[in-house]
Amino acid sequence: MLWFAKWLRLILAWLDLSAFTLLMLLLARLPVPLLSAWYPSLFQAWCRCFVSALGVELHIHQHHKHPLPAQYILIANHPSALEDVGIPAFFPVRNLAKEEVRNWWFVGRIAEAAGTIFVKREEKDARHAALLNMIAAVNAGHSIALYPEGGCKGRRLWDKFLYGAFIVSLETKVPILPVFLHYEAQEAFEWAPNTTLLQKIGQIMCSPNKVAHYHIFDPLEASQFKDKDDYSRHTYALYLEWQKRFLE
Repeated sequence: MLWFAKWLRLILAWLDLSAFTLLMLLLARLPVPLLSAWYPSLFQAWCRCFVSALGVELHIHQHHKHPLPAQYILIANHPSALEDVGIPAFFPVRNLAKEEVRNWWFVGRIAEAAGTIFVKREEKDARHAALLNMIAAVNAGHSIALYPEGGCKGRRLWDKFLYGAFIVSLETKVPILPVFLHYEAQEAFEWAPNTTLLQKIGQIMCSPNKVAHYHIFDPLEASQFKDKDDYSRHTYALYLEWQKRFLE
């Protein structure tokens, strides 16, 4: 009976997600000015529904000593595709995503309507435009989320952090909120090269362990650092410590 209850919950969760997705796609056809006030909140609920349909148990660990600020620039390591819905499921942020996400079936249209900022990573001018868009979004009062490794680099940290998040923080004086992610079934969740989104969804759903951990630490204030290099190096060193603490 346990297996029956498990599969019944899974079927109901996907039916719920399917209905919610259809509603989100229909609403996304409305003019952007009509969406901006309320669609991002629906997007957050839709992301939580997506995480639930995948069967993922997402555990939030609050290591910060004080309440989080009203506005922040969230950064995280990026080992999996799950972050694209996992982060906005629990944080009211506008994501920075690669341009290809815009063309992902239903996901792309919904993400675009929710205010996602897209970037063509391989083009210098596009990266600069995305940086300006992030600064504009923060100056407009939004919190944003991005991954300073510049994409999914595997289960362990890449060899450096890119400057985008730190430039935005220095320009706007909005703090960076560092979040360290790790998945107990690292191999199943890791987005390896040449893996499609559907393949990764299947691998996550078939994983024997679907527990994910999101560790939230104290915000970093731009005023603590002299420039983007100092800011980036300090933050990367923190992530190396957390990687050793949680993954090694």
